[in-house]
Amino acid sequence: MFISAADPESTPVGGAELQQVVWLSVAATVVTIVLLVVAWAHRTHRIEWFDRLGRRLGARHDEPGWSTIPTMFVASSLIVALLGFMWDVSLHAGRGRDAGPLANPAHYLILYGLFALFVAGMAAIVYPRDGEKPGVAAVRITRHWYAPVSGIFIAACGLYALIGFPLDDVWHRLFGQDVTLWGPTHLMLIGGAGLSTAGIILLNREAEIAMRLRGKAVPTWLRTIMTSTAFGALLIGLSVFQAEFDFGIAQFRMVFAPMMIVAAAGLTLVAARLYIGPGAAIGAAIFFLLMRGIISFIVTDVMGEAHHVFPLYLGSAVLVELLAISRLRNRPLAFGAVAGLLIGTVGLAIEKFWNDRVFQFPWSQDMWVEGLVMAVPVAIAAGLCGSLFAMGLQGRLPAKNVGRVIVTASVVVLAAGVANGLHATVPKDATASFELTQVGTTEEPAVSAQVTLSDGVVDDDPTWVQITAWQGGGAGVVTDRLRRTGENTFESTKPVPVGGNWKTLLRVQDGRTLAAVPIFLPADAPLKAKEVPAEASFTRDFVPEIDILQRERTDEHPAWIWAAANMVVLLCSLGIILGICVSVSRVARSIEEHEAADGAERAPTLTS
Repeated sequence: MFISAADPESTPVGGAELQQVVWLSVAATVVTIVLLVVAWAHRTHRIEWFDRLGRRLGARHDEPGWSTIPTMFVASSLIVALLGFMWDVSLHAGRGRDAGPLANPAHYLILYGLFALFVAGMAAIVYPRDGEKPGVAAVRITRHWYAPVSGIFIAACGLYALIGFPLDDVWHRLFGQDVTLWGPTHLMLIGGAGLSTAGIILLNREAEIAMRLRGKAVPTWLRTIMTSTAFGALLIGLSVFQAEFDFGIAQFRMVFAPMMIVAAAGLTLVAARLYIGPGAAIGAAIFFLLMRGIISFIVTDVMGEAHHVFPLYLGSAVLVELLAISRLRNRPLAFGAVAGLLIGTVGLAIEKFWNDRVFQFPWSQDMWVEGLVMAVPVAIAAGLCGSLFAMGLQGRLPAKNVGRVIVTASVVVLAAGVANGLHATVPKDATASFELTQVGTTEEPAVSAQVTLSDGVVDDDPTWVQITAWQGGGAGVVTDRLRRTGENTFESTKPVPVGGNWKTLLRVQDGRTLAAVPIFLPADAPLKAKEVPAEASFTRDFVPEIDILQRERTDEHPAWIWAAANMVVLLCSLGIILGICVSVSRVARSIEEHEAADGAERAPTLTS
């Protein structure tokens, strides 16, 4: 598929055109009204097709419609949203900013996926009628209306993600276009979608308990496959935050990469193995690799956009499975902590082997000490949270204070790691001198480079000294890890483009140093920015990378507005984390109380 490059002369830098905002608002309003009418008609028995749909989807094993319909919506929405998201990142990396949400075809897939996610949650809430209690943890909405608590959480995730879309436009109008995955409103979009998979796992557990009370059950083999797949989807959702590293255009220090990998692996793989049983961790990792591989093939080879890779996770999955052979599996919290430690050490060594062969840039010795200091505590915390999730699904949570301490401490540990990772510096009065040799053509200019850094910019083993060229209108990102030729001298190993719409820069990361020097930047009329030419010989100062990579950003507003906007996003994110904790706790306590009242055995734990 061919998509023309965005013209910098016509693409906005402070939000979408008002006409696009109006059309999106009208479309969202119409769809919302239709959904409200369907919900009202279903609950008042004016239509029966929605009820029949739920019964038909669950007919084989007598699964409740309030579970089968949301599962169908979530499965389809997340696949579509993931494809749209990776396509969107690829488009921005290769072609720069777009002219608005309706000018980027990937946005249509993302919008569908997020709206379908919200619909899934609302379907779970609306489907039960005539006083039916959907599961032992049902939440009372009105006198005769109950909803599954996990359905409410899924709807909240969908709403949280959907709100990110209009807020993203507001954000751009206030602060300019932050062309990074880690923009606060962007994190809302991917965070809501990613965590919704935990909600669907919980929803299916509620349905499973409801079926068991009626003497029904899904076959064990089918339950194992479906649940392992759901945990694989959770692993995909938690791994989306790493996408900038996957594309080789990370705008933050490399120490974030191992920390994010162990966070996703610790929570997901530990929970899968403890809850489902033998092979579940490996099954989740294989599903992750399969889906990400398919998406990568479609985006890169079919659509012809920027190439990306992804973490392996298989080594960590094997470690979790091997640990589960021991008796430690019967002590879930201890199992989670030890599994997290293994993932944060041995698992990372396996990931380094994979990373250094398939990713753009290897994990150098320069980052390992700090990387382990960040990754190991996060991995242990994630393993403990994974254990809590599994215990909640089994209906055997520890004492409330224990769970609260673990979750609170985990959030604090993660926040400390993020704060440390975000701390970057630019060496004072540092410069880079260039000798460029033209090796391209007049139509497609490209250069090879000889680079001399001022003293003290890098040590003997920097994380990277590279030249990156991106957003040139073509399909892809050009990166070149420079070859060291002397104490402060480097040379390119392949031609890098300069000219046209390419943004080409030297990037240096060494310890906390994260700095860049522009080699070529095109003129940009909407930004009122002049061209930075690629001359044959020149010397330029190092500046923060963000000043070049996020050229569209503006700091014209008071600092308190920026702080307040970030605080709103932070509070919403903490609300979503609190939501999954409350939902898991409610389901676990309800299962425990119900079985105690009936004198039944505790819910089965598949840990053998």
